[in-house]
Amino acid sequence: MTRYDVRFKVNLVEQYLSGSNGYRGLISAYGIEHSQLRRWVASYQLHGLSGLEKKHRFYNAEFKLKVLQHIAREGLSDRHAAALYDIRSTGSIGKWRREYDKGGLIALTPRRKGRPMKPPTSPSKLEAPDEARMQKALLEELAYLRAENAYLKKLKALSEAEERSAGEKAQVLQGLRPDYPLGLLLRAAGLSRSTFYYHVKAMSTQDKYAAIKSKIRMLYERHQGRYGYRRITAALRQAGEMINHKSVQRLMQQLGLQSLVRPKKYRSYRGAVGRIAPNLLERQFQAERPNQKWVTDVTEFHVNGQKLYLSPVMDLYNGEIIAWHTERRPVFRLVSSMLQKAFSRLKLSEKPLLHSDQGWQYQQAMYRKLLHEHAVVQSMSRKGNCLDNAAMESFFGTLKSEFFYLNHFESIEQLQTGIRQYIHYYNHERIRTKLKGLSPVQYRNQALLI
Repeated sequence: MTRYDVRFKVNLVEQYLSGSNGYRGLISAYGIEHSQLRRWVASYQLHGLSGLEKKHRFYNAEFKLKVLQHIAREGLSDRHAAALYDIRSTGSIGKWRREYDKGGLIALTPRRKGRPMKPPTSPSKLEAPDEARMQKALLEELAYLRAENAYLKKLKALSEAEERSAGEKAQVLQGLRPDYPLGLLLRAAGLSRSTFYYHVKAMSTQDKYAAIKSKIRMLYERHQGRYGYRRITAALRQAGEMINHKSVQRLMQQLGLQSLVRPKKYRSYRGAVGRIAPNLLERQFQAERPNQKWVTDVTEFHVNGQKLYLSPVMDLYNGEIIAWHTERRPVFRLVSSMLQKAFSRLKLSEKPLLHSDQGWQYQQAMYRKLLHEHAVVQSMSRKGNCLDNAAMESFFGTLKSEFFYLNHFESIEQLQTGIRQYIHYYNHERIRTKLKGLSPVQYRNQALLI
């Protein structure tokens, strides 16, 4: 088996993590095994430089049993467990499993190296001590497994337990102390004795942030979830509370509060970059006449575990939503149906420019064919630059802030009805200062009369 020095391993791992080269490229260039490279990357991510250094470690029976139990509970692969516990030979775990299945905990005890000693002439003298030692080890193992089982039941699941803080673990252990030895409980929870006693002492003291938490919750509810930790910090300081914004962020996380305004938007980009159409709009969001410049995009809504996607077209002349369509999945029909509705508003002499982002829908050959059939010029934003389509992004922000976040929806059908009503209100009733205090439809009708 070829041996590699630490510098060679670090070089390959850094190439992969920086994104300059992938698994296939590194394997082809350096002639190493795929599994070996993956193990180096995982070890480096978990243990840093020490995870790549050559080590000769001694594994006792307790450590081997811990690894096997973790694999059985979590369903881990031997490779994952080897990276997690910094075990250099993945095959060792399989060997431990076979030994444990054959002889239990005693079989995991490392054997002394060298030639075996000759058996004594009277083996009966050693049978009793060996049997007693084995029985003692099995009883210790049984006591630990009982304590561990009680601890895990208290947390309901091991995966959930690993996500708990040290303070929550200490609180669970405090409740189990009357029934189990503290040493076994600490071992099951993975806590040191000093950490346990620190959190037990902390639990006995009162919460010094109780009054601040009450004010934070009051401000959050007063503004209907629109304020994040920065604005709540500013409001607290205006009220005379000198508190750091990081403290407010931590307290809001403890209370389960976060801003509901403008969550991460649906990103539809998949595929080639800048190969379909240039950015002809170039952020010129003003139009001299109707149906001269259009913009479009797709946004996503969540209701009771279900999704709804909205695809509208806006006329930059007056900001009017001239056509839109919804679907429960981001399929091409979402865009094609919207286009058919928009094209029905065009006159024979009108050939607008239609701008979009680089979403996969807008890169489809069928989409470009529909535009070509109606003499519509295609324009696309640069990748990852939402400002190139700021007009449509602004509409999505207004739609969600004024309608979606302020209402509760029981079903997708109820949301679809609400979107239809809001878009009608947005076009016909909602005034805009940029349109001289008129709604988009009023502004368009007034221009036609001049």
